[in-house]
Amino acid sequence: MPALTRAGAVHLYFESIHPFEDGNGRIGRALAEKSLAQSLGRPSLIALAATILARRARYYAVLEAENKSNEITEWLAWFAGTILEAQRRTLALIEFLIDKTKLLDRIRGQLSDRQEKALLRMFKEGPEGFKGGMSAGEYRTITGASPATTTRDLADLGEKGALIREGERRHARYKLNVPLRHVPHISVNERGEIIEG
Repeated sequence: MPALTRAGAVHLYFESIHPFEDGNGRIGRALAEKSLAQSLGRPSLIALAATILARRARYYAVLEAENKSNEITEWLAWFAGTILEAQRRTLALIEFLIDKTKLLDRIRGQLSDRQEKALLRMFKEGPEGFKGGMSAGEYRTITGASPATTTRDLADLGEKGALIREGERRHARYKLNVPLRHVPHISVNERGEIIEG
């Protein structure tokens, strides 16, 4: 059986049985990843849980539909797209972590505790970045800094190349000076064609 087919079937059948009161989703994902690793002959590193979480509504809809019949083609197509998307998410996360490390190494020892706290909070958002960029008000909320200190801190972070300012005055937003990576949803139709969107 092909690796994706086997992993998808394992996950679907385990979730259909739903043997435990709690933890079935985590165990089902672990079984799918284990099945992939066995089929590939080596460990697989994919962000399957994060990808399913991002597509949660569709996941439950397809899972529910497949529980009502023995035909699992739609599920396998959905699962294949999810695995491809998870692989891309993993690569984006690895590249993001490398960029994060490089930036933090470059400015090590040059930041106040407030600036470091704000940067780490922004990095916590992951490869797609802090939604809409950070405003001065959000910086104050995160750090507890006064308005004057906030202005100085943000200007300093810009001068050090940690942040990029976009907009002016009240509309100014600050983004991390690392490439952000958006991973589009991927689906696979019943003919095996990959559709991004």
